[in-house]
Amino acid sequence: MDVGDFVSEHYHHFNAGELSRCASSLKEFLDEGGRLIVTLAGAMSTAQIGRSLGPAIKSQKVHAICCTGANLEEDIFNLVARSKYEEILDWRQLSPTDEERLRNRGMNRVTDVALPEDVFREIEEGLMSLWQDASEVGDRRFPHEYLYDLLIHGEFEFDIDPEKSWLACAADANLPIFTPGWEDSTLGNILAARVLDRTVKDSSIIKGGLEAMQALADWYREDDSPTGILQVGGGIAGDFAISVVPMLRQDVGLDVPRWAWFGQISESRPSYGGYSGAPPNEKISWDKLDVSTPKFVIESDATIVLPLLLSLLE
Repeated sequence: MDVGDFVSEHYHHFNAGELSRCASSLKEFLDEGGRLIVTLAGAMSTAQIGRSLGPAIKSQKVHAICCTGANLEEDIFNLVARSKYEEILDWRQLSPTDEERLRNRGMNRVTDVALPEDVFREIEEGLMSLWQDASEVGDRRFPHEYLYDLLIHGEFEFDIDPEKSWLACAADANLPIFTPGWEDSTLGNILAARVLDRTVKDSSIIKGGLEAMQALADWYREDDSPTGILQVGGGIAGDFAISVVPMLRQDVGLDVPRWAWFGQISESRPSYGGYSGAPPNEKISWDKLDVSTPKFVIESDATIVLPLLLSLLE
């Protein structure tokens, strides 16, 4: 029994039923020529979402990504150093002293896995020449463009199959990526440090969030195909991407269509008032979605749901 048959047989009600209906609707939307942007919040890259997102990018089921700086960099960390990661199965029992031992060993914990500090320095070493060259000639690029350059022209030995890296697959496809708030990331912190110590002359080598919004607006308008959005979690990645529509409609005054399809995977609750838990109908009042827009919310763990959903699109 394949995944599709399993879901068809067993997933009928509650969040299971919502996943089944969401997958069917999204597959139909894509088969009819729709475009999809996926937004990534949380620690999805460290959770190895590239194993399912990479193939979805290669099969052209995903047409753009909007993600946090952490998800952008943690996929390349995973790509070049996965064998150095440590699983921490008893993470719930760790004491402050245990955490201190991890820190002293140069290991950075994300729930049940620890990333080695060494990989940050390895990627920094590769980026430094790109950043310094850009600073010398006044070149400016988005964060992912430097990483694309590193992946395509660098000399890294990959630690996993690059087809299981969503960033490597995106680089091969030259996929548009939008990264609001990139400064809130390890590589963003490292660039700030290199500017402070004058190793890199100027932080303006990185195109920022306003330019990312302008690039997203260009992408949204460049194709007449209906465009959908799948939000994994919420946060800045989710709200930044979906807000391009009211920006174009209300602030620019253009008659662009609202999002044509909407799905969200989140465990957040609406009652706390945060964006990650905001229900789809609330987005109608913000001019992001229409009354007729297909809308799905799967209230569950994205590390469980997203691989299933993406596999059902094949």
